[in-house]
Amino acid sequence: MMAQNSSTNRLVIALAQIGCTVGDIAGNAARIRAARREAAGFGADLVLFSELFLAGYTPEDLVLKPAFQEACRAELEALARETADGGPALLVGLPWGEDNAVYNAVALLDRGRIEAVRFKVDLPNYGVFDEKRVFRQGPLPGPIAFRGVRLGVPICEDIWSEEVVECLVETGAEILLVPNGSPYWRGKFDERLNIAVARVREADLPMIYLNQVGGQDELVFDGASFILQGDCALAGQLPAFAETISRTVWERRDGSWTCVEAPRVVVPEGDEADYAACVLGLRDYVEKNGFPGVVMGMSGGIDSALCAAMAADALGPSRVHCIMLPYRFTSGESLSDAQQCAQALGVRYDTLPIAAAVEGIESTLKPLFGDRPRDTTEENLQSRARGTLLMSVSNKFGPMLVTTGNKSEMSVGYATIYGDMNGGFNPIKDLYKMQVFRLAALRNRWKPEGALGPDGEVIPPNIITKPPTAELRENQKDQDSLPPYEVLDDILECLVEREMRVSDIVTRGHELDVVKKVERLLYIAEYKRRQAAPGVKVTKKNFGRDRRYPIVNRFRDSGQAARVPDDSIAPKKVVGGSERFEE
Repeated sequence: MMAQNSSTNRLVIALAQIGCTVGDIAGNAARIRAARREAAGFGADLVLFSELFLAGYTPEDLVLKPAFQEACRAELEALARETADGGPALLVGLPWGEDNAVYNAVALLDRGRIEAVRFKVDLPNYGVFDEKRVFRQGPLPGPIAFRGVRLGVPICEDIWSEEVVECLVETGAEILLVPNGSPYWRGKFDERLNIAVARVREADLPMIYLNQVGGQDELVFDGASFILQGDCALAGQLPAFAETISRTVWERRDGSWTCVEAPRVVVPEGDEADYAACVLGLRDYVEKNGFPGVVMGMSGGIDSALCAAMAADALGPSRVHCIMLPYRFTSGESLSDAQQCAQALGVRYDTLPIAAAVEGIESTLKPLFGDRPRDTTEENLQSRARGTLLMSVSNKFGPMLVTTGNKSEMSVGYATIYGDMNGGFNPIKDLYKMQVFRLAALRNRWKPEGALGPDGEVIPPNIITKPPTAELRENQKDQDSLPPYEVLDDILECLVEREMRVSDIVTRGHELDVVKKVERLLYIAEYKRRQAAPGVKVTKKNFGRDRRYPIVNRFRDSGQAARVPDDSIAPKKVVGGSERFEE
């Protein structure tokens, strides 16, 4: 396996934008070997992999286990020995145990050896990231010498500030190779690109930004790797939400390196990107956990219809089982819409009436309930009967139960715990209701590259246009107890994503009583969200990893205008936590 190009004035770098699985060290190593063989076929000198690829990203507290660190190191050494064949070198990320600590590291494997190791310096500790919990900060790195070229290898967050890249420039780096584990959320690609451009402009060096692709629990890594020339021009763009092993060719011209060959594709944006993220997240969660397929309730409403479309696109229609569970409040319209949607998607569709189950539970409870009037208790029995039946199908036949509540419902508790919240994963958990409508309409005219579902209209238009309802009582509509979704979603985005004051939300045109009601519902539903299934993150602040609120919480925003602090009783300066007063 001999590399075809070894001249220090020409370098072929393969970008392995491929998926890995947390904890599957042998499987990830097998993917490294397969990528190396493919890269050798097109003459690569070096293959670059994403952050912590050998371990899988994000490994969280798994990296603290000595046995895990040792297994990663043993597999790395085996890979290093294999590079003695003269083929492409490897830049591989892994947790590196040393001096009773563990580092987020990248290792250069070449000529049968581990030629160099560099540690991540800037450990993110915000949002979904918690790296300071498990990793020790590394020292500022110098470049790695590789076949006559000095490679700067900052790791992911290391390029989000100036210090690491500045150090690499000062110590002679010629090209920046950045392995990343950067998860997707809406608008993230532009944010990454802006950061990369800033570092390239400061360094006057070209950059390869190689990002992970695939789903890991709630996170989806979108790939969308790119290459910038030293003048910040975009030299290459890899696809989003898809695996690829891409050839890039570099030449030294007048003492500087230029990318002269690289693929360049268009990446999806906005709603298309969100839909693709949901499909990829669901697919990888099912596949990596070894489920044969999925089962889900099909109500005739828009949430379950969109989830069914995503499941068909992720896994193929033959691996999706939809079940209608009607009761006496289920309308003929819902029955018809659900069946039409299942037929359009080509998925298995069954009907299991729940009257016997609901009425049996009511009969059992009658001695305790007596003549008390019917209320939401009886309504919730319908949802809980459905949840029990769906979980039973999952248990008996093995498919994972998909739960289908959107972010608007999860925010205000408009979901039944141990009922419609039952399930292993929720692809639309981080989508507000109005976006659910948009994505349903989008899917009828478009589907992402590589989707396995049918083309064309798969969600009946009536499902998109009819008023949403849980159908737990006669003529029930969601907006009987909630503001219109366009109002609710704007208030929720202000409260959740932006952490705005109630008074500031009112200035956007919302009624004070409505905003305070939504805030109250948001807080009291925290206990439900703690018990909810994981779901794909698509916004900047999802429930769970991003937003961590106490369940017991008596704070409520009064809605009054922001109070100006009384500087007359405050310390005049606070430095380093100690008070200093001017004399």
